[in-house]
Amino acid sequence: MDGLLLIKAALMGLVEGFTEFLPISSTGHLILASDLLNFAGPGFGTDKVQAFEIIIQAGAILAVCWEYRARILATLAGFPGKETSRRLILNLIIAFIPAAALGFLFSKAIKSVLFAPVPVALAFIIGGLIILWVERPSARQSGPARIESVDDMRWPDALKIGVAQAFALIPGTSRSGATIIGGMLFGLSRKAATEFSFFLAIPTLFAATAYSAIKERASFVAADAPVFAVGLITSFISAFLCVRWLLRYISSHDFTAFAWYRIGFGLIVLGTAWGGLLAWKV
Repeated sequence: MDGLLLIKAALMGLVEGFTEFLPISSTGHLILASDLLNFAGPGFGTDKVQAFEIIIQAGAILAVCWEYRARILATLAGFPGKETSRRLILNLIIAFIPAAALGFLFSKAIKSVLFAPVPVALAFIIGGLIILWVERPSARQSGPARIESVDDMRWPDALKIGVAQAFALIPGTSRSGATIIGGMLFGLSRKAATEFSFFLAIPTLFAATAYSAIKERASFVAADAPVFAVGLITSFISAFLCVRWLLRYISSHDFTAFAWYRIGFGLIVLGTAWGGLLAWKV
């Protein structure tokens, strides 16, 4: 097995894990990282890259499941008798539907047009500006949040966040960013919006991973197991650390830093692309 390929796999796993649950777009970062690393190079074609991305996404999902294992088990054990368990599961189903339906209908068209560095960079910048608008001082000083806990959410709240999540079908938008910022716009506290985003990631990413795995099943071969294993492990570890860090971070910080990161990173990609400094595939 090519040692350089394993290093690239580890880097891709780290990119997935550190970006999946932050409002900075894991898909956008993976597109850019894969392009920059020439991951779909000789011996590891585009079909294998797609299979690899399925594996590392699974690693990130497992990390959030492990972090919230007590709450997940308690919710499943309390269903359907316990009201909070019923409400959380119903809200997750409702929030899941918009992105699932639109993704099923339009994912092929979106991938053919928008899965490239320059469109991703533009989405980074636009998303950053939206975060700055939501986090502006006048918005933060408008009073306490309407919903302080995910247990207080009702189905209309879940539906609104589900619609926000559908915008993440555009690469570079960020699924977590859309759901967290959308949740805050719709009256959730920063903590409630972040935790619901984590919970919603479980059915959303599991469904996307399972669907992609079935489509790309021919690309999973035993010879690539070391590459997949490296990516899975690094993705799991980095995602687990990232989730724990973010929960501590939001207790005393807003998302402004992520907004400026998105804008700066997007401008760098656009500048290097248009200036010819890097041969991004556009």
